[in-house]
Amino acid sequence: MKREHKFLLIIFILALVIRVIFVYVEPIQVWDGTVYSNLGYDLSKNFLDYSFANNGWSDAMPWGGWPNAGFRPPVLPYSLSLVYLVGLGNFVKFFMSLIGALSVVLIFFLAKEIFNKKVALYSAIFLTLIPLHVIFSGKTLSGVYATFFILLAMLCFWKTFEKGEKKYAPFFGIFFALAILTRYTVLWIALMFPIYFLIRNKSLSFLKNKYLWYSILAFFIVLIPWFLYGYFTYGNFLGAFIHGMQGASVGFPQPWYFFFESSFVMFSVLSLVFLVSIIFVIYKNKLSDKKILFLLLWFFLFLGFAMFLPYKETRFLLPIVPALCLLSGFFIDKIKKYKKIILMGIIIVCFLQLVIHFGYVYKNSYTDTNKCFLEGNKFLKDVQKDALIITEASPVIYYYTKKETHFYPSPWGLESLNSLVEKHYDNREVYIFFTDYDMPLNDEEHIQIKYDLDTNFEKSFECYKDEAFSVIYRYS
Repeated sequence: MKREHKFLLIIFILALVIRVIFVYVEPIQVWDGTVYSNLGYDLSKNFLDYSFANNGWSDAMPWGGWPNAGFRPPVLPYSLSLVYLVGLGNFVKFFMSLIGALSVVLIFFLAKEIFNKKVALYSAIFLTLIPLHVIFSGKTLSGVYATFFILLAMLCFWKTFEKGEKKYAPFFGIFFALAILTRYTVLWIALMFPIYFLIRNKSLSFLKNKYLWYSILAFFIVLIPWFLYGYFTYGNFLGAFIHGMQGASVGFPQPWYFFFESSFVMFSVLSLVFLVSIIFVIYKNKLSDKKILFLLLWFFLFLGFAMFLPYKETRFLLPIVPALCLLSGFFIDKIKKYKKIILMGIIIVCFLQLVIHFGYVYKNSYTDTNKCFLEGNKFLKDVQKDALIITEASPVIYYYTKKETHFYPSPWGLESLNSLVEKHYDNREVYIFFTDYDMPLNDEEHIQIKYDLDTNFEKSFECYKDEAFSVIYRYS
């Protein structure tokens, strides 16, 4: 085995092990993770029903659109459906860890194409340990998967339009379309390609490149099924994308500088290395270098759009993590003195930050509240197979029990509860799950809910640990 291949195997295994460990940082799957997993499970039963209409659970959609699920991009759920279809449902929670580790291998090949083997080595090490990518490789969310397809698209782009390997042209379009169908915001990156060509060619001559049009044709061919879904589901070819934009607007707004103040949490010491890298390329007058231009456009165009989203989360920047690692790797390669010491320092700081993060989140996640919540789910999993569960966490309960779930009626009231149960009853057992997991129990509405449940229904299960609790009532 070649030395390069040995290195790739070692770093792949290391990246995979670290990411699998982070699967266990929290005992309960996050809400969005259960939504994607549930969609995958349901699609394995009916490959054409991409909605919440017939599967006994729902996502919370305060902006409307029920029962359509088009605001959730389809590639991750359909990928998970294949995992369920071959009987590997227990592997679903590790799926993203595998994708994250494979991304480390991909960035090596991309850096090798753009720069050299040394930069490839540094970039792969950085992506192996950068906190944002590691942490979200332990969750069943779409950001790491979209980044995986972006890396494939960028690799095919560079091979096609810089190395002259024309056979990769359609694959560039295919992988970029899949990236968008994994996370809609990847579309922001599309603007970098015409800008890059314009600056590189200093003209519009790139429009005469037939291989660019092959890429564009392949891109739209991949999107055709989703356009058709939008037309038949929403009455608009872009309906799913529009629904996705509506969903992205939900949440508490953050200031435009949110990502800057969170940079060390996301990127650790690599945020400083990246900043120094930018200063270096400016000082060395390398901004016109097409390799540097390519990475800067990738990073700053996407960041610019993300900064002005009203609602922000750190995971939104996952698509530009590879660009940060690549430019940082390029800078480390240019260091003449103390390179090994600096590189080792980066590795140690990133590793320690991961250890500290794991310890902090683990300590604050394996709580009595979560233990009671999981015990309640274990109880519900063993009740009558066709039981109906009323809850405030429909996708999470469905993920753990595979029982039909419905949200509490809103506004709450015993009459509206009775109407909801009568609508779906059909002589089934009905349970109402009340818990302090992920619920604001101090407000007037929840105090009233607890009073009504205690007064009118029998408890079938209860778990109290200090101030934490989960109670399940039998409706009769």
